[in-house]
Amino acid sequence: MEIKTALILCAGYGKRLHPLTLELPKPLLKLHNITLLEKSLYLSKSLGIKKIKLNTFYLKEKIKNFVNNLNLNLDIEIVEDGNQILDTGGGILNMIKKSNEENFLVLNSDTLWSDRYVSCIKDMEKVYFNEKSKNILLVVNKILSFDPNLKGDFNLNNNILKKEDNNNFIYTGCQIINKSLFSKVSSKSFSILDIWNDLLEQNELFAYESKNKFYHVTDFKIYQKLLKN
Repeated sequence: MEIKTALILCAGYGKRLHPLTLELPKPLLKLHNITLLEKSLYLSKSLGIKKIKLNTFYLKEKIKNFVNNLNLNLDIEIVEDGNQILDTGGGILNMIKKSNEENFLVLNSDTLWSDRYVSCIKDMEKVYFNEKSKNILLVVNKILSFDPNLKGDFNLNNNILKKEDNNNFIYTGCQIINKSLFSKVSSKSFSILDIWNDLLEQNELFAYESKNKFYHVTDFKIYQKLLKN
């Protein structure tokens, strides 16, 4: 990949997974003896990305200790949100503001990533650069979701996303984003939805469709089902 740095979002409280996340941050939950965080790191490595930034807030010391004991031949930098949780947009901005790079791969750590995603993420990157996009999301048709209760976030037409009354595509938790989108942001804590909504209004929020079955640790009930899958 041309993109050299992946950002992994690890700061959330994981409240929908109580009681599991009362003492363990969601990225460190295990499925079949591997943590969610490791799945994100292994995918990054399979993509050829060596530089990782991950943000922390809730139970940050447990994530820090876990990462320090890994031996993955990756350059992993932990970036703390600070005194308050920064939400998804603020967390991304805090990780990239001191970077000289312009484009970043962003992964949510509550999707079950695997090497099945390597080819489609590389294809998504090609669309991103060919279209001179500032933001592209990896999406999947909701019929491929392991969790049948997940509703569609968008509709997709010619790699452009729209929000309509009935939406058929779910955001998988993977995107490529350009640093310039944050140049006019004045808030420290904000949702990435703010960036997306601005792009949606301009018909400039791009997407690439994954054909993989979508496994996402939505809540405690789905986690229990995934353990049996």
